Amino acid sequence: MTINKLSLINFKNHSEVSFDFSPQINCFVGNNGVGKTNILDALHYLSVGKSFLGNSDLNNIKSGEDFFTIESEIQNEEKEDIIKILHPRESKKIIKKNDKTYDRLADHIGYLPSVMISPYDSNLISDSGESRRKFLDAMISQTDSVYLFDLIQYQKTIQQRNALLKNFAKNRYFDKDSLEIYDDPISNFGTRIFEKRKEFVEKLNPIVQHYYDIISGGKEKVSVVYESHLSDNTFQELLSNSIDKDRVLTYTSKGIHKDDLIFEMNGNLIKKIGSQGQQKSFLVSLKLAQINRIKELTGKSPILLLDDIFDKLDDTRVSQLIELVNKENFGQIFITDTHKERTENVVRRIHEESKIFEIS
Repeated sequence: MTINKLSLINFKNHSEVSFDFSPQINCFVGNNGVGKTNILDALHYLSVGKSFLGNSDLNNIKSGEDFFTIESEIQNEEKEDIIKILHPRESKKIIKKNDKTYDRLADHIGYLPSVMISPYDSNLISDSGESRRKFLDAMISQTDSVYLFDLIQYQKTIQQRNALLKNFAKNRYFDKDSLEIYDDPISNFGTRIFEKRKEFVEKLNPIVQHYYDIISGGKEKVSVVYESHLSDNTFQELLSNSIDKDRVLTYTSKGIHKDDLIFEMNGNLIKKIGSQGQQKSFLVSLKLAQINRIKELTGKSPILLLDDIFDKLDDTRVSQLIELVNKENFGQIFITDTHKERTENVVRRIHEESKIFEIS
């Protein structure tokens, strides 16, 4: 799948702008602060319906305006689809495909898969487990609509159980039978999520190692370890054994909402022993493995969004990365950079069709 055209109105700092894209490589060049990353964020919106920067939708409406729109023409095999995202300041966000509004955002996820590589990826190593869980869920959700449904239902049920625990504490009473109503749905949804996460990570690992070997040229063994309470207990056992603790904490302390991904190099935490260069190579390898898995599972080539990639890798490594992506037919590429000449040199080495857009 490729994005043929994109138009933005009142999106972040862009009042009105439009682009006709190359099916292969597209580069946005300009000084810092001119809105290059915002264009990538608009493309990310087309894929998953939200900002990759974590901004609320309202914060993406240009200051002083009442709405934003993102509209695109997408080549989908033999036909062209029009995807439009509209967010008025006073009402909820609307996503349309060929003028038909989606009932739920979840129905759109997976239509246009994407992978983002940005300077913020380092947060995956340094942040808490929540950011890594979100990353894992986003990967799988783009390939499996049933997983996304189970995840949404699990989260809703956990919220309901937590609300009941808080209500017990507030009113100083406890009804175990009422709480156990949630055990079966939490266990059913959670166990399915656990099994799919486990399988996904197992199949991801050798691919991460493969790309790490190519990018780094090093001899380190890297791995992604999936850590979960369910590795040693059934969900029913977890809920039963932690009920007294949950009463005190007033939330559900055990479950797949506490899962984590552990990034290792030679059996040690990569954030402790990995150099800055090794960590960058690992993160890029992880994202390339993500592209590989999405393509394998869906048959679709995700769009690749490379934000300020020269901050992560030197010019030669960037050339190697883009050549690798092209060679494996990973899909359409979008790049931001502050130096036009550097970008032109990299693109020239690859000998693929490309367009460079100067943003000011």
